[in-house]
Amino acid sequence: MRSMGLDFGDKTIGIAISDPLGWTAQAKGVIRRKNLTDDFAQLKEYLDKYNIQEIIVGLPVNMDGTAGSRVKKTEEFVNFLRKRVEIPVKVWDERLSTRQAENILLEADLSRRKRKEFIDQVAASIILQNYLDAKKNKGDEMYGK
Repeated sequence: MRSMGLDFGDKTIGIAISDPLGWTAQAKGVIRRKNLTDDFAQLKEYLDKYNIQEIIVGLPVNMDGTAGSRVKKTEEFVNFLRKRVEIPVKVWDERLSTRQAENILLEADLSRRKRKEFIDQVAASIILQNYLDAKKNKGDEMYGK
């Protein structure tokens, strides 16, 4: 079962896709945001191309577990998606995913410009991989809303 992970932001949406068995997440690209309709049209291309069966959207909660400033916008995006697709759309705690992505890209010795280009899709792959690992370890019914 293929899953899609999304790192939803004001300017971009990072995209990651799982392998067909749902074991590993791979960074696949970034959508430069315009508006929800155009953003969805681009997402739909990935959904169709990879035969996605669930979408996991990173939820930007604070370190203490409270709702971050972007939670409302992310929840609105999730609800927008749920009205347009017939597959599950779940949220997943994305705490520290961008920091982890930055560290990975720093270790790869990428320039600042290259890091900026790849950070959102790497963050999406971290969100998706964390979800896949938890699902494998604990069972699907316990994760995602």
